Amino acid sequence: MTEPLPYAAGRDADVYLLDGDRVLRRYRDGTDVTVEAGFMAHLHAAGFPVPRVHHAVGADLVLRRVPGPTMLAALVAGTIEVGPAAVILADLHRRLHSLAPLPGAADSARILHLDVHPDNVILDPDGPVLIDWRNVRHGPPGLDVAMTALILAQVAVDAAQPLAAAAEEMLWCYLRELRDHVPPLVDQALAVRLANPTQTAAELARLPAAARLAAECAASGRQLRSTGGEGRAATPPRAATPPPPPPAATNPAPRHRPGGD
Repeated sequence: MTEPLPYAAGRDADVYLLDGDRVLRRYRDGTDVTVEAGFMAHLHAAGFPVPRVHHAVGADLVLRRVPGPTMLAALVAGTIEVGPAAVILADLHRRLHSLAPLPGAADSARILHLDVHPDNVILDPDGPVLIDWRNVRHGPPGLDVAMTALILAQVAVDAAQPLAAAAEEMLWCYLRELRDHVPPLVDQALAVRLANPTQTAAELARLPAAARLAAECAASGRQLRSTGGEGRAATPPRAATPPPPPPAATNPAPRHRPGGD
């Protein structure tokens, strides 16, 4: 039997190429994928853009290989602009939160991804696909929105990060797009992020400033909603410039992960 070829790697999983259409995603810590695969199958059946699950057992997920670059790679390459990318993130959240929960969940609960950001969206020629569902669960949609805001803000407040200006611009655009959706639960998202074992010491140190920025942008979005305005209600961010390829030392994001992670 031919050994699968290493294809990509993330913080907690490795991805292997099985053939032209399938990848194997394997968690290094042996995390069981049953719950994750169940959510993904439910979402795929509902028409939400997730990789199709071929097989799931133990720590292994065999998924459809999704062609195309990640949104992050496209931003770095300059093939997509910050504004349209933010609209895609917001639209994925709206679509996800419009779906019914799995049987047995509270009627008010919605499916949360809790890790929506540009490196977890693949720009398939047929439309964007959301990958890496390890954190999936039921809960309040505002937590999902706030988690994305906090992730973007963590990059925005990092003065050494070449993508900081683009991340801040995306944060403002993203929350402006979702001002009529749900209020972001920034405090809850901060608590979840602080407890995430994959966060580095430097990332944890930036979280308080990131939470303040995310809360400021969220408050601005609520003000826009109440006034019916289209401009920003608070001080605009730094002007975003096309981001250069991030140096390995300052970019903790994992490589392109076409099948997840």
